[in-house]
Amino acid sequence: MFAWCALAIVILLTTTWLISLRLADASIIDPVWGLGFVVVAWVARFASGGDGVALRQNVLVALTTVWGLRLFAHLALRHRGQGEDFRYKRMRKKHGERFGRVSLVTVFGFQAVMMFLVSMPVQVGQVPDHPPGLGLAGYLGIAVWAVGLLFETVGDWQLTRFRTDPANAGTVLDSGLWRYTRHPNYFGDVCVWWGLYLIAAATGVGALTILSPVLMTVLLVKVSGVPMLEYSLRKRRTGYDEYRGRTSTFVPWPPRKAS
Repeated sequence: MFAWCALAIVILLTTTWLISLRLADASIIDPVWGLGFVVVAWVARFASGGDGVALRQNVLVALTTVWGLRLFAHLALRHRGQGEDFRYKRMRKKHGERFGRVSLVTVFGFQAVMMFLVSMPVQVGQVPDHPPGLGLAGYLGIAVWAVGLLFETVGDWQLTRFRTDPANAGTVLDSGLWRYTRHPNYFGDVCVWWGLYLIAAATGVGALTILSPVLMTVLLVKVSGVPMLEYSLRKRRTGYDEYRGRTSTFVPWPPRKAS
């Protein structure tokens, strides 16, 4: 099963890389990130064998599919007509003609490895020779996943609506969910993966995949999510430092009073 999932990821991201060369736009990797987990979930489900109506397996596939397709649609619509993201433009300028080969390893290859590791709960949770039910951890996982999807969906919708109003150009969104956390979409993403982990943990071996949500949390909070985005926002958004001073970085919390 794991080999089939790895092969599916390699085929998907290699195909995406080839398309990116044709379009001269590496940004297409961003929406494919969510789609890739949907592919992994379904490949794992069919490759695992076992009872076709096993509750835990089907719940994992359904929740991963809903999350992945929503993220894919959101990022694809946001990218439409925008051109290549500044991160990849910077890489393209730095590496010149070598960018295609470099991006295969540093962008598409790296994301392939991350996708395989992060999706471990979805893969291991499909193993049929373990109790197929959800248990308390599984139902708790569904609740955590639902909270995460709510924060991601509402946060993205509020940000999209804010950006489409020309009057908000260069200003900071500090209402709705963004009043309580500077990154409701990242918080939601982390909750989704902790939720899927809890469902997989209903099996004994599934509990060992805790690296997946830990890795996703570290990446978003400490590496490629919050730090990179905030570095850019502090330069581009008027009043962002004041917003940072009163608003929780990640976990939703009532805003602090101005000093």
